[in-house]
Amino acid sequence: MGADRLYAYGAAAGLLGDLLLGDPRRGHPVAVFGRAAGAVERVLWRDHRGWGTLHTVVCAGGAVTLGAVARKAVRPSPAASLALTAAATWAVVGGTSLAREARAVGRALKAGDVQGARARLPHLCGRDPQALDADGVARAVVESVAENTSDAVVGALVWGALGGVPGLLGFRAVNTLDAMVGHRSARYRRFGWASARLDDLAGWPGARLTAVLAALAGPDPRGAVRAWRADADRHPSPNAGPVEASFAGALGVRLGGTLSYGGRIEHRPVLNQEGRPVEVQDIARAVRLSRRVGLLALGVTVVARRLGKGRAK
Repeated sequence: MGADRLYAYGAAAGLLGDLLLGDPRRGHPVAVFGRAAGAVERVLWRDHRGWGTLHTVVCAGGAVTLGAVARKAVRPSPAASLALTAAATWAVVGGTSLAREARAVGRALKAGDVQGARARLPHLCGRDPQALDADGVARAVVESVAENTSDAVVGALVWGALGGVPGLLGFRAVNTLDAMVGHRSARYRRFGWASARLDDLAGWPGARLTAVLAALAGPDPRGAVRAWRADADRHPSPNAGPVEASFAGALGVRLGGTLSYGGRIEHRPVLNQEGRPVEVQDIARAVRLSRRVGLLALGVTVVARRLGKGRAK
């Protein structure tokens, strides 16, 4: 069995594992990596970009190296190679957990339990929930589903297609580092600079593919393309902008606006200004769109990998 076919079967098995099992309750590999990265941070932290760059190189480079060593070790066995790809894919994608948390917030909002919905929102995103009403919480969930479809599913599949198991692990490491130290707090403004910039670079192809697939798979393709072209560049994030704008246009809703992170108020541009305000039922619609995008991304990345390998020969 060829390497491309092994990767395709392994990636499909890993995505199926995520769909059926979700993330493990304990001992998740990403959590293990996070603890290791935190330990490295405690040793290396200085209020300096150079030390932050070293932290990024050590942590992300360690993940890529681990993937490369594991891939080399199982290469003689097709079954072991397939199993490794499946395990790595399952470990780094998070579509089922994303959907589960989004639906939990949606159920609380449908039941009129706004406080309960606010309590669950931090499982999805880092914004302050207490000042949000029901529609504000729903908008935050839809935005998080859109952005994390790229970060937790499509981006990983893109880098898996490009680099195999090392690509899968490396992408998740970079994305996790950005979540840990990439935000612009006083502690991480310099130290987290390298992680944030590397995450922007690593997330670029997955974000564009996510936006394209959301337009293709959503109920309003023209609306998705229109919102993407009109509003994506107005978003402060180069990768969240295309994804959120495309989801907004596809679903016919408005995203963006005023929000709060860690007590800091941000006034973000409105995405898809022709859309209506987000409602509770849009959470389920966003989750369904996210699922379709993830499945399409698997097919696109597998085909692209096979075509790329064929041309290389």
